[in-house]
Amino acid sequence: MAMKKFINNPETLTTEMLEGMVAAYPDKVKLVSEKLLCRVEEKSADKVAVLTLGGSGHEPALQGWVGKGMLDTSVVGDVFAAPGPPTVVEAMRLLKRDAGILLVTLNHAGDVMSAEMAKQIASAEGIVVKEVLTNEEIRPTDEEEGRGLGGCFVVYKMAGAAAEQGKNLDEVHRIAEKTNENTAAIAVLSEIATHPTTGGDCGEIGADEMEICAGQHGEGGGVRMPMSSAKETAEILAKRVVEKLQLKSGDEVVLLINGSGKTTIMELLITFKDAKNYFEQAGIKVIQGEAGEFLTVQEAGGYQMIVCKLDEELKQLWGEPCDTPYYRVR
Repeated sequence: MAMKKFINNPETLTTEMLEGMVAAYPDKVKLVSEKLLCRVEEKSADKVAVLTLGGSGHEPALQGWVGKGMLDTSVVGDVFAAPGPPTVVEAMRLLKRDAGILLVTLNHAGDVMSAEMAKQIASAEGIVVKEVLTNEEIRPTDEEEGRGLGGCFVVYKMAGAAAEQGKNLDEVHRIAEKTNENTAAIAVLSEIATHPTTGGDCGEIGADEMEICAGQHGEGGGVRMPMSSAKETAEILAKRVVEKLQLKSGDEVVLLINGSGKTTIMELLITFKDAKNYFEQAGIKVIQGEAGEFLTVQEAGGYQMIVCKLDEELKQLWGEPCDTPYYRVR
């Protein structure tokens, strides 16, 4: 079946999407240049700036979380493609301040390369940047390096809250690192997405199959198995999360069930219920949860289970106010 999407020119997808976000949320975000989305409410040089980068096509991530209490700026690449180092450097120059910059990079080769080159240029110009690399993905074996999935959302929330409170760069970086270390995400894929500029499939999967640890874009390398029920699938994923984070009875967590684009809210809510029951039967308390779309991959079927183990510091930061186009805490 041919791809059916309400778009105009495939070559201007990202530009038009960003223009639409600013048109819809002019009180929260603004475009400083074609691919730099910034918060409207600018803070003083005493506040640490929180910066990220990544390809478009995953909306509301990442630019949907620019605003008070989360990101100051998102450097946006083309669909599923990292932005180039010059645009990242442009953002760093824009955010240069006495308090410094926290750069949050997802562990994907293009993003990592662009971030590394930009940091080198920024350092030569006297711009102070500290980086955290999100790699919270659970892989099929412990020997495989985790990629950055939707768990970046939790890092943005915690680090953004710390920066808004006026903590210094070392403290904001410490909190971001602690959040990353205490967050795990695991993906299940049931249907492949198409690339909106070409209409081509981003991989293949059998009609009666699902893939655990599939990656964000259907990169493969996960474990294929027959399509299972919501409860069976949630328990497979939750068991891996418990093992990864070494969760035990008495621990408290945030639980996010992040739809990949095609999975319905009905399915996500059923999955959330089943996952919450699994954790709480093990004595692990889900103190806050969300079921919805945070980081999507066009019309991919499936979801990511994202869990952050909390201590008192992280619990307090999670509840701090934020106001972005696609996430708010009052």
